[in-house]
Amino acid sequence: MSSSINSDQKEEESLHESWLNLQHEELIELEQAAAQIKNGVKDDHKLTQLIEKIINNFQDYCNNRSRLAKKDVSPFFAPKSCTPFENSVLWIGGCRPSSFIRLIYALSGMEIESHLIEFLEGIKTGEFHGLTIEQMTVIDKLQTKTIQEERKLCSKLASLQEDIVDQPLASKMMKDQENADEDLDKHSHNMATVMEEADKLRMKTLKQIVSILITPAQAVEYLAAAKRIRLCLKQWGKKRDHEHTN
Repeated sequence: MSSSINSDQKEEESLHESWLNLQHEELIELEQAAAQIKNGVKDDHKLTQLIEKIINNFQDYCNNRSRLAKKDVSPFFAPKSCTPFENSVLWIGGCRPSSFIRLIYALSGMEIESHLIEFLEGIKTGEFHGLTIEQMTVIDKLQTKTIQEERKLCSKLASLQEDIVDQPLASKMMKDQENADEDLDKHSHNMATVMEEADKLRMKTLKQIVSILITPAQAVEYLAAAKRIRLCLKQWGKKRDHEHTN
């Protein structure tokens, strides 16, 4: 039993590490593509292939997470490979889907107070200034719908968390601690289901955003910005850990 748990934990750590390495690789590819776009070199076919590859990689990652979460979901809510700062901003084991949409507003210049414009200056291609009113209308509707779906999942998660301390689960576990595994396994299964639904919402939101962005160049700029922010969260987290331990 112990060896099985250790094996699952190693597989989870390996999955996260390989995913993080892939983020670095994909960011390099996206930055190279963005640089070519800025220089007036646009090959929509190659850009589309790059975008599809990145989305497929994300789908594969979600599928593997779901498979491993069915064995043990807890590590995905606070991964050991993440810094405390990273874990503090996680939403059901990952990024909040509505934050994907907020990034569009920042890139398009609609969030005047956002400091992301300067932060992302190196990969901006200028494509987002060409977003149409129709595109922004669809994006606004997507944001509203996504937030509604987030709230439903938050409600499900809250109910599951309350089940641990509420009757009758807590009472049953107190009376029969040795045989509590069955109830905990059921709780873990339900938590894994919520995370899987959250991953599906993340995946669906990303695909919808890419479909809304008319040109592959817009999608490349968007994906490059998203990955740079994600990787910087880890750098900021490591910096804070170093400051707090010295």
